[in-house]
Amino acid sequence: MTGIAGLHDIETVERDGAFTHAPASTYELIRRSAEKHADLPALSFFLSVAAHRTPERWSYAELLRDVNRTANMFARMGANKDTVIAYILPNLPETHFVIWGGEATGIVMAINPLLEGPSIAELLSEAGATVLVTLAPFPGTDLWQKVQPILADVPSLKDLVLVDLANHVPGMKGMPVEGVPDHIRLHDFETAMQAESGADLMAPRMIGSADKSSFFCTGGTTGAPKIAMRRHGNEVANALMNAIVFGPSMGPGKVIFCGLPLFHVNGAMVTGLVPFSQGAHVILGTPQGYRGTDVVKRFWELVSVHRINFFSGVPTLYSSLLDVPIGENDISSLEFGICGAAPMPVEVFRTFEARTGLRILEGYGLTEGTCVSGVNPPGGERRLGSIGIRLPGQKMKAVVLDEAGRYLRDCAPDEAGLIVISGPNVFDGYLRPEHNRGLWIDLGDGEKWLNTGDLGRADADGYFWLTGRKKDIIIRGGHNIDPSVIEEALHRHPDVHLAAAVGRPDAYAGEVPVAYVQLKDGAARDEGSLLAFAHTAISERAAVPKHIAIIDVMPLTGVGKIFKPELRRREIGSAIYDELATAGIEATVQVEDSQARGIALSVKIADPSRHADAAGIIGRFPFAFSLA
Repeated sequence: MTGIAGLHDIETVERDGAFTHAPASTYELIRRSAEKHADLPALSFFLSVAAHRTPERWSYAELLRDVNRTANMFARMGANKDTVIAYILPNLPETHFVIWGGEATGIVMAINPLLEGPSIAELLSEAGATVLVTLAPFPGTDLWQKVQPILADVPSLKDLVLVDLANHVPGMKGMPVEGVPDHIRLHDFETAMQAESGADLMAPRMIGSADKSSFFCTGGTTGAPKIAMRRHGNEVANALMNAIVFGPSMGPGKVIFCGLPLFHVNGAMVTGLVPFSQGAHVILGTPQGYRGTDVVKRFWELVSVHRINFFSGVPTLYSSLLDVPIGENDISSLEFGICGAAPMPVEVFRTFEARTGLRILEGYGLTEGTCVSGVNPPGGERRLGSIGIRLPGQKMKAVVLDEAGRYLRDCAPDEAGLIVISGPNVFDGYLRPEHNRGLWIDLGDGEKWLNTGDLGRADADGYFWLTGRKKDIIIRGGHNIDPSVIEEALHRHPDVHLAAAVGRPDAYAGEVPVAYVQLKDGAARDEGSLLAFAHTAISERAAVPKHIAIIDVMPLTGVGKIFKPELRRREIGSAIYDELATAGIEATVQVEDSQARGIALSVKIADPSRHADAAGIIGRFPFAFSLA
C-alpha cells in the first residue's frame, strides 16, 4: 500500500497499536533512524542555486554526529532540560543541528527572522532564553544588524552563538563581531561544535515524552506572537502519524525538498523530522528557501537534477510555478506535493496537476497540533477543496457550541461547526496563561479538545472542509498578519474614528491586507494621506495595507462590533471584478457567505464567448463559483 487510502486504513492502524513502541524523544527518533540508515544521504545544502549541482552533504551517521556535537556544545555552556535555546536563523544545516541537538539538551525556541528587533527582544525575554543562536555579520544579510542592538535588552541571555555563512564559501573569511554586551559569552558555532565529540551525548539525559521539547511562535511577521509549548511526545507522535500516512513515499531512497522556513513547523516537521525519522534525504535549497534567488525560476531543473520526490508549499508557490516552463527538465520523479496554510484555488490545482502530473495533497494543520492534523490520503481519493481526513492517532470533529462557548453536540455529516482536535500531537498550551482562555473545549468525555478557531464540516467518509475562520488572521503568502497591528496603527491617526483590516484575495499572495476607515465628524482625509501615515506607523512592511477605503459608516453588529464578514465580501467581489475587468471581461459579481458552504460566487458575464476565459481567471481564487 502506498500510504493511507482512507479512514478505514487509519482505524486499522490504530487498532494494530502502531504507536506502542514509539521513541520517547525526538533525539531517540533521529538516533534510531541514523543507526538503521547510517550510510544513506540524510541532508544536502547549497548556498545558491548556481551551486546546486555540488551541494554539501551529510550521511545519516554524519547527521547524528553533528546533532551530538551541537547538543554537547550546549551542555558545556551549562544548558539543561529547562534551558531555553533560541535560534534566529535561515535554512542552514546548522539550523537542523541546533533544533535537534537543542531538543536533546533543553528547550528549543524558534523565532522568525523577519520580526523586528523589539519584537525579538520581547519574545526572548518572555521565554527566559539563556542561549541565542543567530547569524554572524555577513554581506547581504541584516540579521546581525537587527539582533545586536537588542542584546542588552534581554537580561536572561548568557550565551550568544554565531553561525558564519562564510564557512559555506570556500576561501572566505568572516567579518569582525562587535557590540556584544560584557555579560554575554560569545561563541563561534563551527569552532565550538567541532571541539565536541560526536560519538554520543556528553551528558545523556533520560528524556520523557512529557518533557518540553520546543517553543514555536504562532503568528507571522507582525504583532506579538503567542509562544506555544510543545513536548517531545507531541513531535514524535506527529512525525510518526505523518510517516504512516505517506508510507513508502517518505522512506529510504526518497528525496524531499525543503523550501519552507525552518522557524515554521511545516519546514521543521514535514520536511525535517518526518523524513529524518524514515531515512529519506532532505535537500535544503538556499538559506531563503523558496524565496532564494532563482529557486522558483529554476525549480524544475532542481527536481530533474536531484530527482526530487516530494515537496511542501503554500498555494502561492504552486501558482508561481505555473509561470515557470518545465522545458526539457525531467520531473517524472515527483510523486506528490503537500499544500497547506490556505485553500488551494481550484484552477491552480487542476492546471498544476495536468501540467506536471504531480498529485497535490491538500492538508490542514496548526502549530498547536504540532503540524499536520488532516490531509488528503496519498493512497486514496483526493477530494478537491477538502483538507482531507484526520491523521491516525488523532481525533478531529466539528461540534456545535452555545452562545457561551459550551459544547452542545457533535455536528451531523455535512453540518458546519467548530473544528476541534484531540490526541498526543496536541500541544501543552501557551506560555502565558492568559493566552489559554477559551483554548480547550470540554466535550464531557474526559479528553482534552483543542479549539482550533476554524469552522468546518465533515462528510460521511471523514473528509473535512473548512468553511471559515473565527480568527481574523490575514494569510499573505503563507505568513500570518494580525489585523490588530494595522487597526491599532490607524486608530492613532487623529482623524480616524473606526478602522478595520481584512484580507483581500490575491491570485499570487493568497491575501493582501487592506483597511476600511470611518473618519471622525468633520474630518477630511484622502486615501493617499492615510496610506502615507500607515507606512510610517506600521513597522512591518508586509502589514502595510495595499489600499485604504474611506467609508461613511462602518458596518456594525447588533452589539456595536465591526462586522468584518461584510467587509470581506466587499473585497472578494471587488477583487474578482477587477481581475475580470483587467482581462476585458464585463461582469457582475455577487458574493454569498453561508456557514455550511463558506464563500460562493455568482458571476454573470456580459459576453458568453468569454465564458472559458472568465472561468480560468476566477478559478485561480479559492472560492466555489457559478457562471451565467
